[in-house]
Amino acid sequence: MTYSDASTPQGEALLDAVGAAFARLRRRTMQAPVDPPVGRKDLKRNLVLNLVDEATEAGREITVGGLADLLMVDSSVASRMASDCITHGYLVRTASQQDGRRTVLRLTEDGVTLLGHFRRQQRQAFEHITRDWPTAERVEFARLLLKYADATARLPAPGDESGLSAP
Repeated sequence: MTYSDASTPQGEALLDAVGAAFARLRRRTMQAPVDPPVGRKDLKRNLVLNLVDEATEAGREITVGGLADLLMVDSSVASRMASDCITHGYLVRTASQQDGRRTVLRLTEDGVTLLGHFRRQQRQAFEHITRDWPTAERVEFARLLLKYADATARLPAPGDESGLSAP
């Protein structure tokens, strides 16, 4: 039996379960055995480094204020998160190329290396969690998950003044 029709009770129940599934994913994925184990600081650094990387890939600059908007936290929280990454050599603050009065965040070589490490750990977690799935299902789920993540790029950024700027 397939649940491809959302108008059926089974399809509606499946769609209703998505929210709780997302919450479980966030909590439980970090319990997957990866080498080395993921720590609390790693999760925060991963968030920050990914946001800076995404902005850079899109040709935009990101400020601490923009980071706060994207993370939906106070600017003081975002500042502490960015400062931790700066202190450990993963980010640097530099003058904006668009407006020299602004300070923007950029990944360092160590930051790029750490981001790659986090991404390898995430793949390890994915492979562990789906280890009993048929290969075709693992690949199809990965394809659909990437399609879903790419679709989120069409969502509006939190607030109009996100701290991101076009090139």
